Amino acid sequence: MSRTPITSPNAPAAIGPYSQAVRSGNTVYLSGQIPLDPKTMDLVGGDIAVQTRRVFDNLRAVCQAAGGDLDKLVRIGIYLTDLSHFATVNAVMAEYFQAPYPARSTIQVAGLPKGAEVEVDGILILD
Repeated sequence: MSRTPITSPNAPAAIGPYSQAVRSGNTVYLSGQIPLDPKTMDLVGGDIAVQTRRVFDNLRAVCQAAGGDLDKLVRIGIYLTDLSHFATVNAVMAEYFQAPYPARSTIQVAGLPKGAEVEVDGILILD
């Protein structure tokens, strides 16, 4: 099966040897997004809610470039450097998603690229 890279100018450019997303068939695998401003490539300031909104905005841009949107995500992985932010991230996620929600894991990690506090990746299914 072929692999097609997906890119969006409305999401941060890859900061390494990877694609923003890759489509294979009707499945799109989204690389992790951290709270980078796509124009400046700097981490956004603000609390974890502001950072998480930027992450979901970045993911939405890549989903749209693939021909979908957040409502087509079937799975997401959330990576936090501090699980005490769990409730806040849940509240922000509720602003972006409605039932049926994607499957999800939330994992505390020791560190993320550029010192970010949150990262989210996902799997998108296109009709």
